[in-house]
Amino acid sequence: MGEWRRLHNEELNDLYSSPNIVQVIKSRRMRWAGHVAHMGEERGLYRVLVGKPEGKRPLGRPRHRWVDNIRMDLQEVGCEYMDWIGLAQDRQVVDACACGNEPSGSVK
Repeated sequence: MGEWRRLHNEELNDLYSSPNIVQVIKSRRMRWAGHVAHMGEERGLYRVLVGKPEGKRPLGRPRHRWVDNIRMDLQEVGCEYMDWIGLAQDRQVVDACACGNEPSGSVK
């Protein structure tokens, strides 16, 4: 007779072979940030991404900004000291990375 038991996340992932939702969210967030950084400083969306709000702060721990989340995602990938905004604005580097080539002036 069969026996009921709880399955762990790794077992479910192997069973259904679906992508890890956390990794999907992080990769899409980094892709979005690259698009916004490539837009340039004059766009409003860029100012929202890297800007600092004015006025009084609420009490307690400071909230994470989008830039903070992206930096944490880059640390997990191993690119913690990379100037990702500068790289996203450099079209040659973006095109080389998209093709899988090593860019000529890349920061490591």
